[in-house]
Amino acid sequence: MSDVAENDQNTATELSQMQRLLAIMAALRNPEGGCPWDLEQTMESLIPHTIEEAYEVAAAIQAGDSEAIRDELGDLLFQVVFYARLAEESGDYDFDSIAGAVSDKLVRRHPHVFGDGQADDASEVLRQWEQIKRQERAEKATDTSVFADVPQNLPSLLQALKIQKRCAAVGFDWDNAEQVIGKVHEELDEVAVELEALPQAQLNDEQAAVQDCIEDEIGDLLFAVVNLARHAKVNPETALGRANQKFMRRFRRVEHIAAAQQRELANEPLHELELLWQQAKQELS
Repeated sequence: MSDVAENDQNTATELSQMQRLLAIMAALRNPEGGCPWDLEQTMESLIPHTIEEAYEVAAAIQAGDSEAIRDELGDLLFQVVFYARLAEESGDYDFDSIAGAVSDKLVRRHPHVFGDGQADDASEVLRQWEQIKRQERAEKATDTSVFADVPQNLPSLLQALKIQKRCAAVGFDWDNAEQVIGKVHEELDEVAVELEALPQAQLNDEQAAVQDCIEDEIGDLLFAVVNLARHAKVNPETALGRANQKFMRRFRRVEHIAAAQQRELANEPLHELELLWQQAKQELS
C-alpha cells in the first residue's frame, strides 16, 4: 500500500461513515496507489453496474432479507459516490452539491410540508409534484412537454407507466378501471384480426407488413394492460416479475414430477404436460 493510500485510509477511520466512504472513494481513485480498475472507470462504464445494483436492491427487498437490503443499498450508494467523485475530478460538482441539489428540490416540491401548501392525500401530492416540475421546465426554457424528461432507456413497462402518469397529471386519463378493461378487450380484438391476416399474406413483403402490424397491435395491448395495472394501483414491472417467478416455480415442479416418473418432458404430448402443470399448480397453491 502506498503512503498516500495509507494516509487516506487512516484519515477515513476518523470520519463519519459518509465521510469515510467519500475518503475511501478518493483513495481508490488516487493515481498514486489507487485501484487500477477504479481508475479506469468513466460515467459511461459505470452505467451497467449501477443498473445491476438497483436490481439487486429490489431483489433483496422482495426477498425480505434486511441484512441483504442493507448491503445492497450500500453498493448502490457507492455508485452515487463514484459518479460524484468522477464529476469532482472533472471540476463539475461533488457529492455535497448533489446532496444539496436534491435537498433543495425536495423542499421545493413539498410545499405542503416545508411551506404554505396543502395536500390531503397522496394523489394530491403527486398532482402538485408534476405541476411544480412543469413550472421548473418552463423556467429553464427547456422542453415543456409532459414527456420532456422521460428516460428513453427505462424498461418499456416502466416507461409506459411513467408516460401514462404524466398524461394523467394533466387530466388525460380514463375515469376508472372498467373503462380500461374495455380498452384491453378492444386492443386484444385488434391483435386477433392481424393474426388472422398473417396466413393470407402471400408475398414476403406482405407478410412483413402484417408482422409489423401485429407488433404494433401487441404493443398497444401491452400499453393498455399497463394502464389497467396503474388504475388497479399495481406496479406492472413488479406484477410481471411475480408472474415470472410463479411460472418458474410451477414449471420446476413439473420437471421434478416428470423426473420422479422417469419421463422426458420433450417427449410428452401437450395434453400430458397440461396434466402435469395442473398437478404442480395444486401442489404449490
